[in-house]
Amino acid sequence: IGYGAVKYYDLRRNPTSNYKFSYDAMLDTKGNTAVYLLYARVRLQSICTKAKKEHDVDVEELMRLGGSSSEGGEVLIEHPSERNLALQLQSFTDIIEATLEDLYPYRICDYVYSLSIASAEFVTQCRVLGSPEMNSRLMLCHITASAMQQCFDLLGIRHVKRI
Repeated sequence: IGYGAVKYYDLRRNPTSNYKFSYDAMLDTKGNTAVYLLYARVRLQSICTKAKKEHDVDVEELMRLGGSSSEGGEVLIEHPSERNLALQLQSFTDIIEATLEDLYPYRICDYVYSLSIASAEFVTQCRVLGSPEMNSRLMLCHITASAMQQCFDLLGIRHVKRI
């Protein structure tokens, strides 16, 4: 986590801005830091794990089903925080293309931070486990965690399973 925190702190800076080295800022558990982002991803993964243990719902199986089953294999966007999260997820390819054009990794950092804020709002405002919309919301959690993992992979930051 510490190595990823230092790396993320360096990568999230626009190369044209001033740089101030601070371990306190790097390891802060709140705000735009790797520690916060890794926690956000672990939180989403934890929800998916609890769904399997406590509700016998395998999100991987839901993802394979897609919209082809009455088991609820499609994502329904009804709540405003679900919509906000879905819009954040939809901009993933645009961010990657922009990063490839100018080679500034801070774009990916900004994106994954925005995604984590949207996911925190979603998880806070929408009950996932045990709700009538559980399958749809679980898939949204899984997709978000996967997008965050891809961002960490692109930034060279190891993701963790537990914090």
